[in-house]
Amino acid sequence: MPETFARALKPTSPEEVQILVAEAGAAARRIEVMGSGSKRGIGQMEPVDLALSTARLDRIIDYAPEELTLTAQPGVRIADLERICATRGQMLPFEPPRWTRLLASHGEPTLGGVLAAGLSGPRRPRAGAARDHLLGFHAVSGRGEVFKAGGRVVKNVTGYDLMKLMCGSWGTLAILTEVTIKVAPRPRTETTLLLSGLADVRASEAMTLALNGPFEVSGAAHLPAHAARARPLGAAHPVTAMRLEGFEASVAARREALAAALRPFGTPEAMEAEASRALWVDIREVEAFAGDPRPLWRLSLPPASGWRAPHALPGDALYDWGGAVAWILTEAPDARVRAVAAELGGHALCLRGHPAFGPRRGGHGALQERIKAAFDPLGVLNPGRMEAAT
Repeated sequence: MPETFARALKPTSPEEVQILVAEAGAAARRIEVMGSGSKRGIGQMEPVDLALSTARLDRIIDYAPEELTLTAQPGVRIADLERICATRGQMLPFEPPRWTRLLASHGEPTLGGVLAAGLSGPRRPRAGAARDHLLGFHAVSGRGEVFKAGGRVVKNVTGYDLMKLMCGSWGTLAILTEVTIKVAPRPRTETTLLLSGLADVRASEAMTLALNGPFEVSGAAHLPAHAARARPLGAAHPVTAMRLEGFEASVAARREALAAALRPFGTPEAMEAEASRALWVDIREVEAFAGDPRPLWRLSLPPASGWRAPHALPGDALYDWGGAVAWILTEAPDARVRAVAAELGGHALCLRGHPAFGPRRGGHGALQERIKAAFDPLGVLNPGRMEAAT
């Protein structure tokens, strides 16, 4: 674990967080904000004066299974939340990834860190993103001011939707001190249909058919040959996977209907519950690319044309979210990767090998700067993290 994290300030109450941020602003000091520190390598920050970890803000405040809501402090570990929800037959519907092996990082990912990074797993096309499950929060802004938004109920539409603003802000606007999220019933069973040997464009067509049909597919991914060779598949050819979840009878009926609809693409093979779960954990964690030293990119793209980006770049790819996310290992220049993603109407995040975020441009960049100035005018929190390195 990095020495700077070991020496991080670890407040145990929201009041301590507010005092630390207010004092930092008054003294013109800047703070690195983190949870467990598992994603510290994403984004290149400017020099800071101190580090603040929310790891000891780790209390579950309220869990109401009958209301499908859970309120907790940001330092609660994702693994602990999932275990608690599982005891009541429930789950975190946005299937948050860890990326621990992928990033060669230490620490157990926390709820606050996952929400601050806006991370969602393979269930994203059906269940929605992390931001769609954040009902409310309490936080401390870069001004050292305590504020809150949303609430602890699902039907909450009053005021600005700051929940979506906080998700994906990477701790640059405020420090979360309490969050309320939606949970969901855990599926009784699951199965995955596998198609073998499809080229990327045909795989995209098959995933689009599955996701747009009446089959309630909860995951659709394509693993070209390089990714398919990795565990647990160990396949010699590309593999396209589509997951079905729910009650046993429903899954069986939908599997039969989906298999029939996929016949123009080949005869699918069924992967049953335990093997299916292992496969989707590996897809969620991008295990096929863990340990590869090449620069690693995550491209968010229009799903029907997502395959075009990796085809315009050298390297190896893996597609999730029905093609809306393309993971690619490539030695292509930073500017080239970002340009290819932009040309297709998407954007790129680099997790390793280049600056994580691209330069701010146009109206979007100007809006981002105004929002930062409103919440953190002195640049106290995670300075420069979402800016391109100069």
